[in-house]
Amino acid sequence: MHANGGAVREHYLTYNQWLSQQPQEMMRARREEAEMIFRRVGITFAVYGDKDSGEGTERLIPFDLIPRVIPAQEWREMEKGLAQRVTALNRFIHDVYHDQEILKAGIIPREQIIHNAQFRPEMMGVNVPHNIYSHIAGVDIVRAAQSDGSGAYYVLEDNLRVPSGVSYMLENRKMMMRLFPELFAGQRIAPVAHYPDLLLETLRSVAPNGVNDPTVVVLTPGMYNSAYFEHAFLAQQMGVELVEGQDLFVKDDFVFMRTTRGPKRVDVIYRRLDDDFLDPKVFRPDSALGCPGLVGAYKAGNVTLSNGVGTGVADDKSIYPYVPKMVEFYLGEKPILNNVPTYMCRDKDDLGYVLANLSELVVKEVHGAGGYGMLVGPAATKQEVEDFRAHLIANPSNYIAQPTLSLSTCPTFVESGIAPRHIDLRPFVLSGTKVQMVPGGLTRVALKEGSLVVNSSQGGGTKDTWVLED
Repeated sequence: MHANGGAVREHYLTYNQWLSQQPQEMMRARREEAEMIFRRVGITFAVYGDKDSGEGTERLIPFDLIPRVIPAQEWREMEKGLAQRVTALNRFIHDVYHDQEILKAGIIPREQIIHNAQFRPEMMGVNVPHNIYSHIAGVDIVRAAQSDGSGAYYVLEDNLRVPSGVSYMLENRKMMMRLFPELFAGQRIAPVAHYPDLLLETLRSVAPNGVNDPTVVVLTPGMYNSAYFEHAFLAQQMGVELVEGQDLFVKDDFVFMRTTRGPKRVDVIYRRLDDDFLDPKVFRPDSALGCPGLVGAYKAGNVTLSNGVGTGVADDKSIYPYVPKMVEFYLGEKPILNNVPTYMCRDKDDLGYVLANLSELVVKEVHGAGGYGMLVGPAATKQEVEDFRAHLIANPSNYIAQPTLSLSTCPTFVESGIAPRHIDLRPFVLSGTKVQMVPGGLTRVALKEGSLVVNSSQGGGTKDTWVLED
């Protein structure tokens, strides 16, 4: 919100003027009102392994009243970079399961793909509509200081399998409009409420060939899943059925849904469960969450799965360092959005550097998620660093490392008042017959002072994200 010299940045001027006139008691009352409404609606998330409250408790995601504001020009550049990156990633997934040109060119080592836990040999040679595998991508972006004092956006992670969080983006906006309608009357803030319409349009556009009026469903693992609220919310917002695996069956390689009027053919499944649980005939035989025969119908081209089977091969952290090269290889363009510099610990020289500088780096498991299985060197104790060193030496190929970025902060309304807290941004990129997204995304905030971990599953919160229109 403030530049290095302390001056308020131009795109925050109007909001800052408003905020400076608000009594703290009023802001506290608004926060309590927001919590009450969120609790009533049932907007919860599972926080796993929380020391204070027992294992796996349902919690409200803390909602912060102070928005993150992005100027129009910055968003336009980010939007172009996101479309470019997700297009290249979809080309890569198609290539991996077909001609493997990028492997033949020596750009990515073959063993990095073949031995990847997310690589699905069952998908080799399988054609999907428009060659699109990741129809809904959540790309995690951070803003960090550069040596000249300016800020730049970096991609921290690509989520191409079952990205979550978009319901919180939509509910946060609704809440801000309810609590502070005057702020929206005085500024041109780009809307996000049309996301469910764009999502449905995207899903319908990738229906199997020859299907003119596709039936779309949302497939959920069930009400005990940590993101069940989102599954139900999106199905309701799109006006489509929310189904579980037991509601579906396959006959003659077509998928049907059981209804009170008899079986109804299903053409597009927005699935919110991982590959392993989709079809007990192909993946985990003990899965009761999926539908037997589903992958056979998918391979026959009679149903579209969003996202496609095997997309995880492109969002593994061991593949992340190669994404800029993918952009150049498939699109012949320079990447608009940069990666964070990354050390691959399976490389002997990189490993040597990481071990020598462990207390200054962030080290992550290549298959880790949700902020688990990682070391934030500067915030770790000597004992934690040494314990992690042992894991790293035992299995170096399981880790990557990155410098600790000077992440941007945003004013956040905490118990002590307004204070800076680190943030990231997850825009949601939809890929159908065209690539589109709503302006902004979900801003996640690390509520603990000095913390860099924003994940909701570890107690992080969220903010509304405002993209100011010209």
